[in-house]
Amino acid sequence: MTRFSTIPILILLPTLLGAAGLLAGYDPLLVEKEKPRLEDLVAKDGKRSREIPIRVYLPKARTLAPVVLFSHGLGGTCKTCEYLGNHWALRGYVAVFLQHPGSDDSVWRDKPLAQRMAAMHKAANPENFRLRVQDVPAVLDQLTLWNKDKSHVLAGRLDLGRVGMSGHSFGAVTTQAVSGQTFVIGRGFTDPRIKAAVMMSPSGPRGGGDPKKTFGGVKIPWMLLTGTDDNSAIGDISAASRLDVFPALPPGGKYELVLDKAEHSAFSDRGLPGDTHRRNPNHHRAILAVTTAFWDAYLREDPEAKKWLDGEAVRGVLEKNDRWKKK
Repeated sequence: MTRFSTIPILILLPTLLGAAGLLAGYDPLLVEKEKPRLEDLVAKDGKRSREIPIRVYLPKARTLAPVVLFSHGLGGTCKTCEYLGNHWALRGYVAVFLQHPGSDDSVWRDKPLAQRMAAMHKAANPENFRLRVQDVPAVLDQLTLWNKDKSHVLAGRLDLGRVGMSGHSFGAVTTQAVSGQTFVIGRGFTDPRIKAAVMMSPSGPRGGGDPKKTFGGVKIPWMLLTGTDDNSAIGDISAASRLDVFPALPPGGKYELVLDKAEHSAFSDRGLPGDTHRRNPNHHRAILAVTTAFWDAYLREDPEAKKWLDGEAVRGVLEKNDRWKKK
């Protein structure tokens, strides 16, 4: 579950990075100190008569750039997790943040405070899941059209052969579904245009399903991020259950980061009612570092980024009790 908020862009100075023990050379946290250009657009899916708001974070350079999609959690918007969009764009990615009508902030925004939790539970339903997973190819189709339209602000800016997908909570479930998860019933929702995926607060199979059958067929690189206290009241998803996904994945380009004392809100812009820990600024720093290196390694095929992920340098952005796995 995420909530709309706006925070200042995270700027990390080289001196601070050096003090943190990062090695010279490849550094996923170095960025220009200039905010990316923002474009608020609407992707239209004529087949479903559905409009999908998106916020696009554009890099400064007007050159062809890889694309990273982001799906918000239940109750969020396309403006959720601004810290991610800013950083990824400053690293040269076109970051496209989707808003899913029906499971966005409209769920709770006009409800009395006492009714909001019940409304959130009600919105976490199979129909909204279906709408979400269909939003992803619809947005990719729209981006393809805009990229070819010489009059559009995105014309010639999108390298749609290098697409990453990411999301938090319900957005992680959405990301899993479109990037390789297998479903017992139905044909599935995998979109072959997605080349790598990042899940923040992933979820294991519902109803006691077999994780190996659900995730054993994933063919692209996946990164999972969660926390030791990443529990969610919506769906009663426990931090322990989120750890069922990684062991079930086939080897090759698979990573898992478990942040110590990170709650469900650690991946969002701000805390949520019921949080029990003070927010740790290093959580966002670690998230930005490992996700950026992941995109660089698997969308840009940067060997230095992969070396950073697979070696000891990654520990320079993590704290002592954070758990990092790869296979």
